[in-house]
Amino acid sequence: MEKIEEQLANLRIVKRSSETEEPTYLLGVDTSKTVHAEEGSLVAVLCSSGSIRIYDKERLNVLREFSGYPGLLNGVKFANSCNSVYSSCTDGTVKCWDARLASEKPVQLFKGYPSNVFISFDVSCDDHVICAGTEKVDDDALLVFWDARISPQDLSTTKDPLGAYSETHSDDITQVCFHPSNPHLVVSGSTDGLVNVFDISVDNEEDALVATCNSVSSVSSIGWSGRDYKQIYCMTHDEGFCWWDLNHLETDEPITRLSIQDVRENIDIKEGSLDYLIGGLYHEKMDRLFVVGGTNTGRIHLMSCTTSGLTHVSTLQGGHAATVRSFCWSVHDDSLLTGGEDAQLLLWKPAAVEKTLAKKDSLKIASSVHQRVRVHSSDSYKRRKKQ
Repeated sequence: MEKIEEQLANLRIVKRSSETEEPTYLLGVDTSKTVHAEEGSLVAVLCSSGSIRIYDKERLNVLREFSGYPGLLNGVKFANSCNSVYSSCTDGTVKCWDARLASEKPVQLFKGYPSNVFISFDVSCDDHVICAGTEKVDDDALLVFWDARISPQDLSTTKDPLGAYSETHSDDITQVCFHPSNPHLVVSGSTDGLVNVFDISVDNEEDALVATCNSVSSVSSIGWSGRDYKQIYCMTHDEGFCWWDLNHLETDEPITRLSIQDVRENIDIKEGSLDYLIGGLYHEKMDRLFVVGGTNTGRIHLMSCTTSGLTHVSTLQGGHAATVRSFCWSVHDDSLLTGGEDAQLLLWKPAAVEKTLAKKDSLKIASSVHQRVRVHSSDSYKRRKKQ
């Protein structure tokens, strides 16, 4: 345990992204799982302008940019077996590009149902299924599914849905996350406060629902953790944190491992404070869950998570000059990518020496980013809560 904490504490900036003509907030980041000798690893970044930029990971220079115009893109994810990069779009589609090609046209388009506005999505670990979550329209908030496989006889670039779940969320579905090794398991989170786990190999929605957990607030981030990834965690828009153990679904043991209504009031940060949570980082080699948060001045706090609570491990500073909105941890080289409201993409590695020294100031473009925040009382969900 001391080794991983020391490793995280020793993260240093090795590279900053190059300047771009149109600075935007960097809202999401993912790195390619495949490496090509001629290009190395690629990084895809979701920008507040509603586009996706592709970077070279080692140099952090922009290679190309993809747009969802006339819709805005939400979320960014590389396929697990190739350099396809996906994003959901407010125009009712999920778009797929080849990250190595300069063409602005998606190589595949996954079309939703009429009136769908997609704000979240994910791709299964075997790249066979896409699931996207919608905004609530009338009384419907849907999880929509597609077959993502491309067969030789399928010449069309547009695919219609396989089907949808419509009964388990009552508000905007802000998060979708497939299990890292089981392609049939997916977890969703919503502004209705519920975090639902599904087994999509089961025929109907009611039977597919494996568990319903209650965060008691609007869900902003979710993920899997634990041995064999049998635990789930979530962060809320009012900086709460919940952690559940699915191993106890069939036992008398409570599934809740930890529940903190407001981490900002609960955590003791050495030499500073916590303003917000960004997400979770499960370190598979060490079997330890970390929570990542930060300050409005750009500091990044790493916190270790146990059933006793959250403990401050280290603070990364000297990098960002404003709120940090996204990160991506690489298990292959123990590196960390972070993106923020200062338009900077930073690459951190243990005990690294920075090759460029310019630090950017914060961008004053708050009006271009809409953050959905809703606070809920616990009474609304007591009848639907699963202990």
